[in-house]
Amino acid sequence: MQRNIILIGFMGTGKSSIGRFLSQRLAYPLIDTDELISIEQNSPIPQIFEEHGENHFRDLETQTLQNLHRHTGHIISTGGGIIGRPLNRQLLRQLGYVVWLIASPETILERTSRNDNRPLLNTPDPQKTIAELLEKRTPLYKETAHLEIETSQLSFDEISSGIAESARYHFSSQP
Repeated sequence: MQRNIILIGFMGTGKSSIGRFLSQRLAYPLIDTDELISIEQNSPIPQIFEEHGENHFRDLETQTLQNLHRHTGHIISTGGGIIGRPLNRQLLRQLGYVVWLIASPETILERTSRNDNRPLLNTPDPQKTIAELLEKRTPLYKETAHLEIETSQLSFDEISSGIAESARYHFSSQP
């Protein structure tokens, strides 16, 4: 039984920020899959996309999830598109308790416009891209998650409290 808490969701929904907050609150080490990939590849994510393409990056995500199976008692923050592959969705659920962080498209646009480190949003119309990606990914997030939390109107404390209590219940009900 893997007692990890895994954060999934679209870019800009708060996975990294909530991951750090939850890590401190629960004293669980934080693993950010994008940071891990960037460190292992010695290259920032946008450069990996540019030089090797999205498919290569998705391969790296799958390898990273497979390598995380020996970890327990961690907060794992993932990239927004990690749920695109059926194998990844299966691996995420095997890793532990999966929490889908949700935000409105407007909130996502506002949060992601603060940096240009989002290769999939380097388009003429980022708002349209967000809407298209959300339409495609929402059923995949829903399929993967044990819990859904709308983050737009909640504080980090409220979000992390909800996750901690739900995870505690989930883990206590497992054989």
